[in-house]
Amino acid sequence: MRHLIVAVLLMLALPSAGLAEGKWVGAPAPVLRLPDQDGKLRSVADFKGQWIALYFYPKDNTPGCTQEAKRFRDRWADFRKAGIMVIGASLDGVASHKRFATDLGLPFPLLADEKHELASAMGVLRGMGPLRHAGRETFLIDPEGTIVYHYPDVDTARHAEQVLQDVARLSAKSAARH
Repeated sequence: MRHLIVAVLLMLALPSAGLAEGKWVGAPAPVLRLPDQDGKLRSVADFKGQWIALYFYPKDNTPGCTQEAKRFRDRWADFRKAGIMVIGASLDGVASHKRFATDLGLPFPLLADEKHELASAMGVLRGMGPLRHAGRETFLIDPEGTIVYHYPDVDTARHAEQVLQDVARLSAKSAARH
């Protein structure tokens, strides 16, 4: 019942056209609280006031997911300098995320979406039955908590750099308007 209530609330919070068509730009980011690799409950709302790159990935310790996480890690200083918080999310549990983050030295949170709440809300849940996973997609959220860009297809080798460039471009546009 709780999952149904969460789903209904999220559907009300996000424009129905966005849900049906996958057009997330302009929608508020969901504020679900999920545990990170340390068991601490986190939400994108905790990082309001800064850019957020919320990236979904299929599974800890797989080649593409490891490459993507390393790219974000290796550019961490650049992300922090640009005021961007990186948040990873997959359907793996806290213990799996803890091992993955520790092994790779990841300085950012990985959300454990074991009940598929966030992946479902964001339309990235893939597979069927026990073979579910999060699709490799990223949502760029502005400092006010609005989704401003959706990357439906990610190249793990270039994605971290792409996000940095896009935030610089979007920040410049915003500054020019003010």
